[in-house]
Amino acid sequence: MEEGKPVASICHRQHILSAGGVLKGRQCTAYPVVKLNVVLPGATWLEPDPIHRCFTDGNLVTGAAWPGHPEFLSQLMSLLGIQVSF
Repeated sequence: MEEGKPVASICHRQHILSAGGVLKGRQCTAYPVVKLNVVLPGATWLEPDPIHRCFTDGNLVTGAAWPGHPEFLSQLMSLLGIQVSF
């Protein structure tokens, strides 16, 4: 995170990030059942409503569940500077 490299987490994986202090001061979302794992380490919870809602905060992209895969991948690719056209 400190190097500015992209970090992406979807579903319940945010608890891994919280263990390393990565979420402190960040705004992010996750699967609602792990909300405390996001808030207790110092992150601001962004409600995934509807459940496919994803968020980008600097170099961190987060999503709540598999219905968010299209939005999640779109935000991650944007962060990586990738453009896809058909």
